Amino acid sequence: MITLTESAADKLREMIESQGPEEDALRLYTKLGGCTGYSYGMALDAEKPDDHVFSIHGVKVVIDSESLELLDGSEVDYIDDLTGQGFKINNPNATSMCGCGSSFRTATKAGQPGSCD
Repeated sequence: MITLTESAADKLREMIESQGPEEDALRLYTKLGGCTGYSYGMALDAEKPDDHVFSIHGVKVVIDSESLELLDGSEVDYIDDLTGQGFKINNPNATSMCGCGSSFRTATKAGQPGSCD
């Protein structure tokens, strides 16, 4: 299960409303790379046949099975403070993270560390 904070849901609803109807969901995904092994990804997208689909605070969230294994239990937040603004993923499965927080590894999956993009 993935969760969104109210501030993340508010920002996502605003972003989705400004897109065309074909991009009606937040896609969360992971990919190999980053300095720790896996990198986080987020995009506005459409639901695909094999996706896991969640409806959270009125926002459709889609995620593939492989990414769900790495992100299960994660919370997506939206931060807007003096240091900047943007989405942040709080992943309880991450046992190691890079300094900037954009890549991670879990206890069972190391990924493929590389350069931070």
